[in-house]
Amino acid sequence: MNEFEGSPKTWPPLGLPTGSVRALLTLVVVAVVVAKLAFDRPPDVLWIETLMIALAHYFTSRRFVALPPAVMQRLEQEGVLENERQPLYLPKNSIRTIIIGAFVGLGIYLFRGEGNWYERRLFQPQSVAMLSMVFAYLLGAIVGSISNWFKKRQAQPITGVWGDIKAVIVIGAILVAAVPEFFDFGAQLPPQVDRIALGLTLFYFGSR
Repeated sequence: MNEFEGSPKTWPPLGLPTGSVRALLTLVVVAVVVAKLAFDRPPDVLWIETLMIALAHYFTSRRFVALPPAVMQRLEQEGVLENERQPLYLPKNSIRTIIIGAFVGLGIYLFRGEGNWYERRLFQPQSVAMLSMVFAYLLGAIVGSISNWFKKRQAQPITGVWGDIKAVIVIGAILVAAVPEFFDFGAQLPPQVDRIALGLTLFYFGSR
């Protein structure tokens, strides 16, 4: 008799639903970065890099094969696929909503203040650089989710023209920013060039 007979195929960390630890780590990193920006204490670059990596991993699909709901349910009943519970036992998309809400709330908080609107903390270089990168990726993830939703409801397969156009734009933008860096004259370009190119790159990764 196999000693593992009847045991689950995989044992998720701490016995929590798959993705719970990843969700918890992401929420902690988001909380630290948001709090530091809110209290005007710019986070260390390592926290920002960790945040982008955490967002990139968390906003990717946990299942790589898109199957119709009826097929998924049948495979789960037959034990081929494990029943997928939501991370931290929260309702579906709760973590994503919390993350997006945290940064939207931060933007509103930094915008509040007295005096001229362009002098408020939201428009300080540190805030602009951080929030623009985060929102570029999140916007890409939202657009990608909407695009996948429409794809599932297409009677006929749609062409990859939009994907090709998006790829050409992003590759062109990153080359415009990267080539001057290779030849050490990137400082001669306006800083907006790097921001736009990297923002488009993050948008592209988010929308995949």
